[in-house]
Amino acid sequence: MPQPLPAARPTTPASLRPGAPWRNWGRSERARPEFLAQPTNVAEVVEIVNFARNHGLTVKAWGAGHSFTSIAATDGVHLDVGAIEGVLAVDGSYVTLGAGTNLHQLPALLEPLGLALTNMGDIDRQTIAGAISTGTHGTGARFGGIATQVRGVTLVTAAGEVLRINAIENAELLPAVALSLGALGILVDVTLECVPTFLLHAVERPEPADTVLAEWLQRSADTDHFEFYVWPHTTTALTKSNTRLPGDAPRHPLTKFSSWFDDEFMANGVYRAIVAAGKAAPAIIPPINRLAVKLSGNREFTDVSSSVFVTDRTVRFREMEYALPIDAVADAVRAIQKLTTDRKWKVSFPIEVRSAAADSLLLSTASGRATGYVAVHRYWREDPAEYFREVEAIMVAHDGRPHWGKLHNRHADSLSGTYSGFNEFLAIRERLDPGRVFANDYLRQVLGQ
Repeated sequence: MPQPLPAARPTTPASLRPGAPWRNWGRSERARPEFLAQPTNVAEVVEIVNFARNHGLTVKAWGAGHSFTSIAATDGVHLDVGAIEGVLAVDGSYVTLGAGTNLHQLPALLEPLGLALTNMGDIDRQTIAGAISTGTHGTGARFGGIATQVRGVTLVTAAGEVLRINAIENAELLPAVALSLGALGILVDVTLECVPTFLLHAVERPEPADTVLAEWLQRSADTDHFEFYVWPHTTTALTKSNTRLPGDAPRHPLTKFSSWFDDEFMANGVYRAIVAAGKAAPAIIPPINRLAVKLSGNREFTDVSSSVFVTDRTVRFREMEYALPIDAVADAVRAIQKLTTDRKWKVSFPIEVRSAAADSLLLSTASGRATGYVAVHRYWREDPAEYFREVEAIMVAHDGRPHWGKLHNRHADSLSGTYSGFNEFLAIRERLDPGRVFANDYLRQVLGQ
């Protein structure tokens, strides 16, 4: 009798290929996904998500790999949205960008439009989707992180639905998807509200750390964008004060030589050699730090905002950053200084301090409160575990919230009480991804399901 025909094998998406080992920029995480997908349009993203769901695989979007946590890791399908990039639409100050657009591309894309991002961090390697999904921010007590500039997104859900979310369509989802940890779907485009091009007048100088800490709240309030770095084993902080100016104000940029010498030769070339030497001989770190603050730039210049906000960083490191109530920052930094001294640790990287305005995004680290950020770093070839663990205890004691893309040890049971919108976010996740197509170990850790 005739034999039944074998069942038809599901069609494999053309943009899917075998996976390969993946590592993040900080070399703190690695993965070996079964597949790598490189879609070029929304239809291909839908096809990939449907394929993964039907085969019991998870999907995680992979951007620039600049998160230090495993937020982008998967053993299923790593989806690279890098080919979905550039300006897709412009409506006044609203600019829609492909999700794979890197932040460093934005000046060339936005300046011809007479526009700029309201605020930026000091690293611009991330994709726009990755930056907003992890809560990337800059500094400025009157300005929020990049996710607060989101006015709409297009999201591919676990069901393969293409969902448009903005003030008119599915508006109730926007406070979740604007900063989603990658838990709700695959972002394929992001609409940002930009501002007219502006300049920044920058003043950078070393100052006594005790004075800066005592003046932290006032200087954060009085300066458009204020940040500082406290160097361990010294009494000095390097302050950066940036004041916003109209786009047609006179520019006084750094000379090419000054920019190269300070930001490339010293900050990357010489510093790379210093931290490598400190790894081999930790005893030299304190005197090297004291020398570093003496050589730190004492400079003043005016340039377009993106050129001032962003610093080229090529020395690999690992980072933990916590968001604190803004008035808790000075005490927390003092506690870290005392901890480092008491433990006789030799730490080559400075403590970085920034600020942000309160916002209403469900899982933003600045949700509901004016916020100060305190970040600690270690050279990537050093083990940061003990230092980060002890600093984290200080942060938790000051009601801190960990940056979603930077190293921490927190779990859902402790995080849920720090966010008033935590359960609302979980409910939205249950609606958009009930089968956990976009889950991974990190999301199970911080979301608890």
